[in-house]
Amino acid sequence: MALLRTQQPVRDFHPLIPRIAASLRSAWQGLTAVSALPMDGDLAEIRGELEGDAMAISNQLLCCPGVRKIHLETAQVGRNLDILHCVLFPDPCYDLPIFGADVVVGRGAVSAAIVDLSPTGASLPERVVARLQQLPNHPFSQPREVPSWGTIFSPHVLFVRPTSAQEEDWFLAHLEAVHGVMLRSVEDCEPQPADHPDSLSRHAGQLFYCQQQRRNDKTRRVLEMAFDSQWADRYIQNLLFDDPPTPGEHCGN
Repeated sequence: MALLRTQQPVRDFHPLIPRIAASLRSAWQGLTAVSALPMDGDLAEIRGELEGDAMAISNQLLCCPGVRKIHLETAQVGRNLDILHCVLFPDPCYDLPIFGADVVVGRGAVSAAIVDLSPTGASLPERVVARLQQLPNHPFSQPREVPSWGTIFSPHVLFVRPTSAQEEDWFLAHLEAVHGVMLRSVEDCEPQPADHPDSLSRHAGQLFYCQQQRRNDKTRRVLEMAFDSQWADRYIQNLLFDDPPTPGEHCGN
């Protein structure tokens, strides 16, 4: 039942967000030994207020062998802003990338949509690159530039502003395909020892990824306005982009 939990929104989401969320949840049910991760009670369903408008955030955490944390966040800020954020953080003992996807909707239109498999080592595993190269390319009309802190992304990152229902469908199809590459890689991968140099290197790479993501001031500003700076720090540091545990604490489990 935990895999199917959904929030009660303060209003209807932009249609793309529940479509993506439903697709992700459905795919996770096929993972081996997937289970819910514990989460502080006040972080599962969050309600606040931003400039007089309601703010609602829903979080879901899962894990499975090979993935230390699956995080899905959906949020509504006021009357005009909808957000979906999803990250699959691999266990550093597995040679796997980080799956990340974000969709931002403002005033009824998708302003940003990004999906990537970010390397935790020097580059993506060859088997992952081969699978990504087989995916079709869609002619999006408004590609977007990766932010300055986006050195964590791979050359295969897709960052666009969909301008039509067809482009939203293209983005959903591409996200599902990239997510499928990630899940297939999870099922295929075998762990290395916790003290293996590659495990330690991937731990360092994931640590750098989280540090870079925490540099996104837009996220922090919204949370600080709706709550306060101390709560925003806790949310970002402990839930959104927590540092990966030292290899060996869960490797191969």
